[in-house]
Amino acid sequence: MFKGSIPALVTPFKDNKIDLKALENLVDWHISEGSHGLVAVGTTGESPTLSHEEHKTVVEAVVKCCSGKIPVIAGAGSNNTEESIDLINFAEKIGADGALVVTPYYNKPNQRGLIKHYTALHNSCDLPIIIYNIPGRSVIDMTVETMSQLSKLERIVGVKDATGDVSRVSDVRLSCGKDFIQLSGNDEVALGFNAHGGVGCISVIANVAPKLCSEFQNSMLQGNYQLAITLQDKLVKLNRAAFLEPNPCPIKYALSRLNLTSNEVRSPLVAVDKETEKVMDEALRCAGII
Repeated sequence: MFKGSIPALVTPFKDNKIDLKALENLVDWHISEGSHGLVAVGTTGESPTLSHEEHKTVVEAVVKCCSGKIPVIAGAGSNNTEESIDLINFAEKIGADGALVVTPYYNKPNQRGLIKHYTALHNSCDLPIIIYNIPGRSVIDMTVETMSQLSKLERIVGVKDATGDVSRVSDVRLSCGKDFIQLSGNDEVALGFNAHGGVGCISVIANVAPKLCSEFQNSMLQGNYQLAITLQDKLVKLNRAAFLEPNPCPIKYALSRLNLTSNEVRSPLVAVDKETEKVMDEALRCAGII
């Protein structure tokens, strides 16, 4: 259903407004470069600073532009269950293929609260739902036991795991079953993640290196880990550079170097400094992108 290289798409801005033309061009480029799917309005899409109207505008634009060529997973997370239900219902209405739902941030629900939240979302729609477990941003960590319980619900189909703990993949396989989709949320551990049983990555660096990331994921899906290691060596500097400053600031700079978007991010984020620009330029050269 969902596998391979799935860029967590940036949201292009021009004069603090969504640049829909640049967004459509990016989607067309990802399709032509071999990306296996797209996430619209995840963290890399600067979801915290988009209004609900803007959020929906971006999701709908990406779905329309893809036209079924590759699957679109709509960001639908919130720390308010009713808001998340509204976003997931909209995503279903306009034809998204799935929803990515982050564990609620700031209000820090316990495991019983997580079960209640995701069960309510599951019961509100017919879309496949991917749990987004990212303790570094949401503070809470969904346990394997909680995930196992949720995986028994028909439409809870997988997880984007941004814990950075590749050993957890094996625990989840045992608890949730081998058909439960496991996608890495950390580019730098995608190789090890798949070796443990993952099937892809919701990726930041695939925004700027979609063809390389697609080849990287294809090689692992085909069991060719020697090729995967070679490609990892080309991508490793990009993995590092992309997180020298808050995401997606470095990757938007990289896209601006390719004349694909502006370098504009929304406050409280700011454009990267000159030192980060230099490191990113070197990473792009190492990957053969510039």
